[in-house]
Amino acid sequence: MAAAEIDAYLATLDETKRATLEQLRTTILSIVPKAEQTIAYGMPAFKLDGKVVAGFAAFKNHLSYLPHSGSVLSVLADELKTYTMTPGSLHFAIDRSLPKTLVKKLIAARMRDIEERQSATKTRAPRR
Repeated sequence: MAAAEIDAYLATLDETKRATLEQLRTTILSIVPKAEQTIAYGMPAFKLDGKVVAGFAAFKNHLSYLPHSGSVLSVLADELKTYTMTPGSLHFAIDRSLPKTLVKKLIAARMRDIEERQSATKTRAPRR
């Protein structure tokens, strides 16, 4: 059902935005084929083991890749210097999807982020 929700989201966009985001969707699924397609915060997202690892959205003048973490983009800052960013979104052109090699790095950074957070949670001392 969630894949159909992403289809519905994409169907609301003009052809250029839809084609570019469909290409990004295909790229994400080729990198994480077991990802569950879903909607998070009203935008397409991809979950592994219940954690969102990637997402995207369309806006009036740009498209965004959403790592669903405020630390992922800063880790890859040198490689992303040609893009406009906020702490939680990477903006890219409406007519040009992100390169697969970059998406792989973004997802790998998010996976490390998730692992680090889970490790930190497990190693915290119990409250008394």
